[in-house]
Amino acid sequence: MEKAKAKVALVTGASSGIGKSTVTQLLNDGYIVYGAARRLEKMTDLNAAGAHILSMDVTDDKSMVDGINTIIAQQGRLDILVNNAGYGSYGAVEDVSIEEAKRQFEVNIFGVARLTQLVLPYMRVNQFGKIVNISSIGGKIYTPLGAWYHGTKHALEGFSDCLRLETKSFGIDVIIIEPGAIKTEWGDIALNNMRQTSGKGAYKGVVSGTIKMFQNSYKKGSSSSPDIIASAISKALKAKKPKTRYAAGANAKPIIFLRWLLSDKIFDRVILTMIK
Repeated sequence: MEKAKAKVALVTGASSGIGKSTVTQLLNDGYIVYGAARRLEKMTDLNAAGAHILSMDVTDDKSMVDGINTIIAQQGRLDILVNNAGYGSYGAVEDVSIEEAKRQFEVNIFGVARLTQLVLPYMRVNQFGKIVNISSIGGKIYTPLGAWYHGTKHALEGFSDCLRLETKSFGIDVIIIEPGAIKTEWGDIALNNMRQTSGKGAYKGVVSGTIKMFQNSYKKGSSSSPDIIASAISKALKAKKPKTRYAAGANAKPIIFLRWLLSDKIFDRVILTMIK
């Protein structure tokens, strides 16, 4: 791919994990890549590899507007948006403050929505665009203590489906990525939130069992490298007619199939058995 004709991509949450791996993969694929995150110091290696790095907080409108304006000023276009920034807020519904619940939605949903609003005018004019939303198998299933996180991912699935229909006539593809268990900072952050929020109260027994379930999912050999997700994104971007969803990573496809197969009551029983 010639430099002058290279597509321009923006990846959020690029300071670690899936975001960092995706920036590296897209650079290798020949794209002009912008990596955005709050922690600029964590992206110096990406900058050295040829990526442009941006300071961006998806809960701060000005930083998002400034970031998009910078890309347009430098490149004149933005072809690909990978909405990857996010985190897992875990704890019992009774214990999690509404303030924290709102922050979970600000990061995982409203940040996605606002960036999408900012890039769509440029994609429409060019009659080309690919918006990749990093969901989760958590957008298809549910676990105890994850109401707010799962709520955002279920919302992201519906948001993406509606967006896909709205933008199809403008040559814009909306692609959902559904990772399974991936070796990133995400798991540790989620477990720490769970312990701090509900580890000593009425739900401590549920916390103990849920932590064991998480640890079994993320133990050595049971989780996948973020590179697996970066490869799935690369595949989706290269496809002439990309699928609407790509499930990838440890146990992603079997778990999604199991959820489709089982009734709510039986699935409840499976999850409750796993946290005993």
